[in-house]
Amino acid sequence: MSSVVGIDRYLATLDHETLLVRRGTRSRCFTIVAVHSTARGPALGGCRMWHYGDARAAVRDALRLSQAMTFKSAVAGLPLGGGKGVIMAPDPAASARGRGRRADALRDFGDTVAALGGSYITAEDVGTSARDMQLISSVTSHVTGLSRRHGGSGDPSPWTALGVETAIGVCCERVFGTPSLRGRTIAISGLGNVGGRVATACAKAGATLLVNDIDPRKRALADTLSARWVEPAEALTAAVDVFAPCALGGLLDHDSVARLGAPIVAGAANNQLADDDVAAVLAQRGVLWAPDFVVNAGGIINISVELEPGGYDPRRAGRLVRGIGDTLRRIFDDAAVRDATPLDAAIVLARERLAEAGG
Repeated sequence: MSSVVGIDRYLATLDHETLLVRRGTRSRCFTIVAVHSTARGPALGGCRMWHYGDARAAVRDALRLSQAMTFKSAVAGLPLGGGKGVIMAPDPAASARGRGRRADALRDFGDTVAALGGSYITAEDVGTSARDMQLISSVTSHVTGLSRRHGGSGDPSPWTALGVETAIGVCCERVFGTPSLRGRTIAISGLGNVGGRVATACAKAGATLLVNDIDPRKRALADTLSARWVEPAEALTAAVDVFAPCALGGLLDHDSVARLGAPIVAGAANNQLADDDVAAVLAQRGVLWAPDFVVNAGGIINISVELEPGGYDPRRAGRLVRGIGDTLRRIFDDAAVRDATPLDAAIVLARERLAEAGG
């Protein structure tokens, strides 16, 4: 999932507050938490369970994703910092205890979270679920994203999807003069919990869809939405209005951007740029790229409402998630004034808000 290339750079320039690596006493799996910043509040970030071929890749994921969470929370104006948790899952084929070992690994991760004394709050991410968060909560109280039945806000993916849909509308407003998606063609790569909801919302808004996913069973959703199923390469190069990457990151590099067929890129995937300098290449080609950590902040915005003193209010969560549109408008305006990329403008905004908090 993640190359080990660059781990030495991350360690050499490490500016994180905490990097904790522990081996679980129950599962013997390694659990990792990286806390990048608590300047604006406790570091919130999901727990990713994944089988890594190399431990350096797991550490690299924790480091880079925790830094991205700092910027995500700061740009969204949330009273939260950035962190990330990783459970190095064993090879499923080598796991003799199946579900039992998974439960042990989750409890071990809970011990790692508890050891940080509240500086890091965990939530679900790739490979984990609200049910897993409930299990972790039996070990530590520093958990969010629990099911509604257990007093939490539930699955964050609908809120992430709402933010993506909002962002796509703002991008269309900037490029085409109207936020309406009626008559637009949108290529969506990845029909998971978020991408599938984005596709459904865009189809409902009147867009024509091209879609793909590594899971062929997602074709059923494509058929339901009257979407055209395409190969990933065609989704990238098709002459559409919007390309929405909603799977894993790293898709946009110098080679792929040269073949990109859409004037807008706005999607849910994290770390869409293989390198930051790809942002300048997109701008040079006249492609409007909406920074991923702004677009996909709906889930963490929703969870932040869960942490408010008054308790969780889904109506307030919806209003705040739709505020992603105003944040994007500001970023695009700032980028135009400064002759900068949207990535540069977003990072400047994040650093300004961190500086205000003394970070």
